[in-house]
Amino acid sequence: MIEWYKKVVFENYANFSGRARRSEYWYFVLANIIIGIILSVLDNVLGLKVGTSNSGILGGLYNLAVFIPGLAVSVRRLHDIGKSGKLLLLFYGIMIILVIVMVVSGFSVLMSGGSMSSLGIAFFAPLLVVLAMSIWMLVLFCTEGEQGPNKYGSDPKNDAAEINEIGTSQL
Repeated sequence: MIEWYKKVVFENYANFSGRARRSEYWYFVLANIIIGIILSVLDNVLGLKVGTSNSGILGGLYNLAVFIPGLAVSVRRLHDIGKSGKLLLLFYGIMIILVIVMVVSGFSVLMSGGSMSSLGIAFFAPLLVVLAMSIWMLVLFCTEGEQGPNKYGSDPKNDAAEINEIGTSQL
């Protein structure tokens, strides 16, 4: 797990080209969860929480540090299944728009004196779309990569590709 994490964060920090195996992506996610829990505990113990939120300074700085490698490994993971990295941009763009719709529609319902059921619908409908999209992205990230080379690069499971990569990286 440590080797995959180091590969994502240090070797491929902002590498948005090529392909990433499922193990590379999911070990990076697992390492982030473990590190996030540790940093959250440290933030609480050291009194580094920001305001009344559960966010802490150490956790926030860590999230900023791994934001770019997280995007990069996500794009490479999509490349491994033959999808464009623009799909991730579309996903986050729609998510942001839906959050704005939820806030604006909720505010409109409250300002117009609407009922709580109207407020629930204003939040529930976009929330269902967000949930469906998140499940779809989860399925994509769990999907086995295309065998052999695709338009984004060679198969990361191919041993010969790794041997060639090792041979050229020492030049």
